[in-house]
Amino acid sequence: MAVLAGGALIAGLVAGVVGALLVRLVIVYWRWVVALLVLGVVAAVAMAVAVVRQRRAERERERRLREIAHLERVDVMTGEEFEELTAELLRRDGFRSVQVVGRTGDRGVDVLATTPDGRDVALQCKRQKKKVDADRVRNLIGALQVTYPGRLGVLVTNNDFTAPAVEEAAGRLLLVDRARLARWMDGDPLPL
Repeated sequence: MAVLAGGALIAGLVAGVVGALLVRLVIVYWRWVVALLVLGVVAAVAMAVAVVRQRRAERERERRLREIAHLERVDVMTGEEFEELTAELLRRDGFRSVQVVGRTGDRGVDVLATTPDGRDVALQCKRQKKKVDADRVRNLIGALQVTYPGRLGVLVTNNDFTAPAVEEAAGRLLLVDRARLARWMDGDPLPL
């Protein structure tokens, strides 16, 4: 008991000495203390503004997605608009490093991304009036082997796939047909 009381007394004395030194430092260096406090407040405000802006941008992206993510609108989009829609859906689902790379000379891939769990993905987007045939599937498989090795391949269309296309893709690519695209736009994530 006496040892505990002695330890408490020593701890109290040390705390008092340290407290007195801190008070003295604050008195001597009060300008520095005030400057550090002001910097801390400015940093906190800047972080809060950044968070508010990020949340506002996310809400705007979600609003825009809800507005355009309807099959009847997809059917009249340009190919580039369809690629941008696909990229926005990926971002909504937490994919990182989403890049639209499609255009002339895109080497068979329109969108590159990384899944939330870190896997690299390459997507080909086909917005067209007829079913996607096996040639399109083979083109993406070739692009994955030559230009984008190691990436998961996804072929997205606003239409359907021919039976040979489905057969060609089996076990090699994820095919997103019209029905699957509709579910994806409604919030059902891709089964990667």
